[in-house]
Amino acid sequence: MTLTLAAVALVLAAIAYIFLIRQADLPGEDGESPIRHLDERKARIYENLRDLQFEFRLGKLSEEDYQRTKLDLQRELAQTLAEIEQAQGGKA
Repeated sequence: MTLTLAAVALVLAAIAYIFLIRQADLPGEDGESPIRHLDERKARIYENLRDLQFEFRLGKLSEEDYQRTKLDLQRELAQTLAEIEQAQGGKA
């Protein structure tokens, strides 16, 4: 009987803790950069440009396909760099 009451009290305390916890009490995301996703996108674009150049040198792409894809990636990179600069408040 005592063990049952202790188990019930423990369960009720756990449920109360879950429902009474406030968002402000939760730990924040320390060190999370607000532009992290943009930096990751920039890194992926640079990697894609390297891969594109490698595949072109291997002869897997025609000159036309290479130039068109390269231009698209460069435009995307320019847009991403502009977004990073804007997110940093014009500091670069």
